[in-house]
Amino acid sequence: MEITPGNIMLVIAILLFFSVFFGKAGSKYGLPSLLAFLGIGMLAGVDGFGIQFDSASTAEFIGMISLCVILFSGGLDTEFAKIRPVLAPGLVLATVGVLLTTILTGVFIHELMRWMMPQYAFGWLESLLLAAIMSSTDSASVFSILNTSRIGLRQRLKPMLELESGSNDPMAYLLVILLISLIDSGSRLTGGVIASSLWSLVVQLGVGTVTGLIMGYLTVKVVNLLRSSNEFLYPVLVIACCFFTFAITNIIGGNSYLAVYIAGLVVGNSRLSLKRTISTFFGGFTWLVQIIMFLSLGLLVNPHELVHIILPGLLLGVFMILVSRPVSVFICLAPFRQFTLKAKTYIGWVGLRGAVPIIFATYALMSPGVVHARFMFNLVFFITLLSLLIQGTTVTSFAQWLGLTTPVKSRTFDIDLPEEIEGASSEMVIAPEHLSDGNLMSEMKLPPRTLVVMIKRDGKYLVPKGNTRLYIGDILLLLTDPE
Repeated sequence: MEITPGNIMLVIAILLFFSVFFGKAGSKYGLPSLLAFLGIGMLAGVDGFGIQFDSASTAEFIGMISLCVILFSGGLDTEFAKIRPVLAPGLVLATVGVLLTTILTGVFIHELMRWMMPQYAFGWLESLLLAAIMSSTDSASVFSILNTSRIGLRQRLKPMLELESGSNDPMAYLLVILLISLIDSGSRLTGGVIASSLWSLVVQLGVGTVTGLIMGYLTVKVVNLLRSSNEFLYPVLVIACCFFTFAITNIIGGNSYLAVYIAGLVVGNSRLSLKRTISTFFGGFTWLVQIIMFLSLGLLVNPHELVHIILPGLLLGVFMILVSRPVSVFICLAPFRQFTLKAKTYIGWVGLRGAVPIIFATYALMSPGVVHARFMFNLVFFITLLSLLIQGTTVTSFAQWLGLTTPVKSRTFDIDLPEEIEGASSEMVIAPEHLSDGNLMSEMKLPPRTLVVMIKRDGKYLVPKGNTRLYIGDILLLLTDPE
């Protein structure tokens, strides 16, 4: 079955429908939802219902857009106060950890393939490329599993893992692009090439960081200056800023993925108009792009091609889970004493692979110089499935076994209002200079007989006790002195 303009809407609707319900069922039985999305894509492909989708460039484009949204949303939901104490170890893991994982895994791949599958005997560049493709933990998988699990983690493990997964893609991306360019050009890995690559890494990370900070600050300014009565325009404006950040960073030579994550971090930790509306919108939008991304990657693989790589895939996957990832974590975190042995063990275990390695593998598919690119893609896909099955299903249970879990306070409030009372929740920002009678009415746009029952000031929520009453027409505004 070919996807045509006449049936594309029907195909998308059916795939999304089954993805949502299979994802819900998978979560109920401890399976990551993202694994269900990949499975639906594989089932709908050429070896299942026959949908033909073999465009690596299209899948790469879908993945690029999706990761842009996912990383920005991840930064948006991350409180900087929580990641500040783990900033140094997180960044070390995101850079040095990725490099160590690449080297350890690359050596294993080089020897494994020569011994087990001589027809796919990789040289050092090909071995390191395959290792680099799989070297980073996947932000989509980590964010999804940690945010849907109903447990808390001790020793600031949750912000640590989110910071690492959100910021280690740039290092892996640079390694992948460098190694592909060396393979395509026929160059060798010399001292000069290494020095040039390190400088390129510093430049891209530096430019990406600065651009992300600047664009995040400008996004906050633009959103707060919008002052539109249509609240749905605010999320659209933020999306435009997110995409602009990604594009402009790429144009000036920085790392776009790092820039959008930092921009999201700045926006999420700033005073923002209709912040709740924007966060709610991005929550749903992120799930949509995750589903589409995993479906397209599932459609791209041919399951029958995975059969002959099961044994080397199992050996390589187990090596990464039990050796290269834990060893890299213990080496990187050795100088940081705030993490116990159990915490380091858990960080080493939650090295989830997901969409990012598969997307990086599509770069190899589009490269003319990578001879065994399809084999690499299938191997990466198989190891991603293995990681989601083994590590993704044990994120909660492993933390409980290590004694690293902590209860999470529920934020759900169930308030039943009488039918004759119209209840509504609204969020708005009122600057002090807008508290005059006329400006307040136009600023708040509240209906008559409205009672303000909660105020947020300086990042703290205050419940008015009525010590200050301000009547403006039929509107009663209760203000409380923060002291």
